[in-house]
Amino acid sequence: METWTVETDDGGRLEVHSFRPGLLTPADGGPAAFRTAPGPTAADGDPPITEAPGVVVIHGTLVTDALYRPFARKLSLLLSRPVHCYNRRGRGASAPQPDGYSAATEVSDLAAVMRATGSEDVVAHSYGGFVALQAARSFPLRRLVTYDAALSLSGNLNHRWRPQLEEAVIEGQLNHAWAHLVQGLSTAGPVSYLPLGALRMLSIMSARTNLGAEMRQLLPTAVKEMRAVLDANAELDDFTGLSTPTLMLSGGWSPGYFAETGRQLAAAVPAIEFAVVPGQLHEGPIRPGKRLAVRIARFLNGTDGGIQPLRRRRRR
Repeated sequence: METWTVETDDGGRLEVHSFRPGLLTPADGGPAAFRTAPGPTAADGDPPITEAPGVVVIHGTLVTDALYRPFARKLSLLLSRPVHCYNRRGRGASAPQPDGYSAATEVSDLAAVMRATGSEDVVAHSYGGFVALQAARSFPLRRLVTYDAALSLSGNLNHRWRPQLEEAVIEGQLNHAWAHLVQGLSTAGPVSYLPLGALRMLSIMSARTNLGAEMRQLLPTAVKEMRAVLDANAELDDFTGLSTPTLMLSGGWSPGYFAETGRQLAAAVPAIEFAVVPGQLHEGPIRPGKRLAVRIARFLNGTDGGIQPLRRRRRR
């Protein structure tokens, strides 16, 4: 895995983590080497080393790209292409969310990462799917895959916004804020339907874990991101000019509003396909297993076949 930074158009920076099939360590399922600078290099006097165009993975809200690195590694091995994930604003070593943060901020950042990595394809989850669809309206992508894209279409997400979420974050009541976020978005499976009091207790308990503590710290970023989604509310006509071949996926156990958005867009836009992935939760891309990665790799390859299965490590 390579760790490096990309400069944004406004002078900030984004922390990028890259996987290249020939450079993965034995633990990753590849030969060797950890690198700290982007891209392959050539010896003095040799011609520049070229590689296949990369794929950028965009993570969802309330998390960092760390959860997506196993998924990015699988994609890289399946495609034999570089796959890059990056921390969006307000996470890790990336710049904080600026004043005036909006969907345009994220679209500009994605463009910067794609230029720096030489990428043409995008795979995006949840809020990342919203960013990717906005980007596809602004500049050409070769292929795009979204999973449970959090797009506001004809105001369908308005009722999922809880003003109490922002109020609780401002007042520092993070357990209360987390409860409203989970209940409003319904992305945590059956847990989402628990009473607020029970959700607050779960937040207190989860805060004892590294992931739970990190999610609480990221609640202020979630407020701005949810506002960005609602402010960028779109209509079907806004996407009719989309030419990027796009596969919108939704988990069979994900909240139904993700699938409904995908179906509506696929029915109205020839470039968009929609499919439900049975047995998958909203967290599909960060769950163990490779079925989802194989499905996505096949679409990015432009074929229903030709994907070589991941090799099993031999037991010694």
